[in-house]
Amino acid sequence: MSDRSRRSGMREVARAAGVSVSTVANVLSRPSIVAPETRRRVEEAINRVGYVPHGPARQLRGVPSPIVGSVTLDLANPFYAEVNRGIEDRLAAEGCLLLACSTDLREDKETRLLKLLQAQAVRGVIISPIEVDPTRLLTLSRQGTPVVLIDHPRGDLDLCAVTVDDVLGGQLAGEHLLALGHRRIAYLGDTVDPAPVAGRREGLRQAIIAAGLDPADALLDLRLRMRPPSLVDAAAAAAREILSASPEVTAVVCLNDTAALGLLDGLETEGVRVPQDLSIVGYDDLSFARRLTPPLTTVRQPPYSVGKAAAELLLAESAPDHDHREIRFQPELVVRASTAPPR
Repeated sequence: MSDRSRRSGMREVARAAGVSVSTVANVLSRPSIVAPETRRRVEEAINRVGYVPHGPARQLRGVPSPIVGSVTLDLANPFYAEVNRGIEDRLAAEGCLLLACSTDLREDKETRLLKLLQAQAVRGVIISPIEVDPTRLLTLSRQGTPVVLIDHPRGDLDLCAVTVDDVLGGQLAGEHLLALGHRRIAYLGDTVDPAPVAGRREGLRQAIIAAGLDPADALLDLRLRMRPPSLVDAAAAAAREILSASPEVTAVVCLNDTAALGLLDGLETEGVRVPQDLSIVGYDDLSFARRLTPPLTTVRQPPYSVGKAAAELLLAESAPDHDHREIRFQPELVVRASTAPPR
C-alpha cells in the first residue's frame, strides 16, 4: 500500500466516522487515548470502508508494531496458557496482537525464536527465560526490542520483570510437610533449572534447615528424565525412582501441578496410596488441582495477574519517562487431601 493510498483510505474512514484523520490514526496506534464512543465509530467505519492498515508502513512512520511476542517454557502447561490469557486480554484493550511461542526448555529454540521476533520488529517480547542469567536479553532490549521478564527476577538487569516469590512458595510447602512430621522429602524438579524451579527447591531447602535438619539427609533432589514431550509422562516415570530411594521418602514436592498429576498416576500404577503411603504437594493451583483424587495440596500463584502485569509493563515501555521495575506477587499454601502425617 503506497503512502498516498494509505492517506486516502484514512480520509475515507474519517469522513465515514465524522472525525479527523488524526483521530483515525490514534485509534489505529493509541486506542486508549480515544473516547470509547469515538473509537467505536471509527472501528465501525474501518469495517464499512474495508480499510486495512499496513503494518510495515506504520512502523516506518514510528508507530509501534501491534504485535507482541510471548516466549514461555511450555505452551502445553496450563499455567503458561493462563499467563498468556492475561497478556492477551490486556494487549487487546490497546489494539495489539499476541504471538505466543514455546521454547520447550531448549536454549537453541529460544535463541531462534528471539531472532525471528526481532526480525519482525515486534513491539516487544515477554519471556520466561531458560537461563538463570539471561544477560543476553539486555542486548535485545538495547537493540530496540523491549523485553519484560516473567518468572525471573530482574536482578541487576535494566529490564522490567514480573515474578512470584518462588523461594517463599518452596518454604510454605516444606513447612507444611515438616509440621505434619515428614523428615525425608523429595523435590521433583525439571530436566533443566529455570529460575522458578530453582527457587522452589531453595525454599524447600531453607525450610528444612530452619527445622534443624540437614538437607543432605532430609532432602532428595530428583530431576525428570524425559522432557519434552510430556511432563505428565515424565513425572509418572519418576514414581518408581522415588519409591526405590533409601532411606524411604514420605513426601514429595513437585515443581508444578502438572508434574504432580503425572506422579499421582505413576504412584497409582505402583499401588501406592496418597496420602496414606506418600504425601504430594504441587505448585500453581491450576483449575484441575482440586478435582484430582485426592484433591491436591499445592502452592497457589496468580498466572493471569502475572500475564496482565507483564503486558502493562511492556505497553509502558514506549513512555519517555518509563523506569524499569519488578512486580512481585506472593504465593499461598492451599491445603487439601493429598498430604497427611507419615505412617
